[in-house]
Amino acid sequence: MANGPLTTLPARVEPETEHVLETGEPAVAHIVKTEPGESAAAKVLEARIYGTPLEALCGHVWVPSRDPKQLPLCDVCKDIYEAYRAFNDGLNQRPSE
Repeated sequence: MANGPLTTLPARVEPETEHVLETGEPAVAHIVKTEPGESAAAKVLEARIYGTPLEALCGHVWVPSRDPKQLPLCDVCKDIYEAYRAFNDGLNQRPSE
């Protein structure tokens, strides 16, 4: 048996790519889910003002309070976004009849 204090693990372990700061906010920038015609920037601003949670493409839910430009981009959000863009670009390049 090891000497020293016991450590309690959290009930839910986040993926390795999800680093959480002491504030509970992610240490990566996420891409916000939006509806067609909805502004992601406006959605983030509103969430920062009113403290409402946002959902990222990767499924992470958080209330933004930091400048995301200072953080690296979430790998999962980036992969989802790139796949979505590739799919839409493919649809737009279909030959017309």
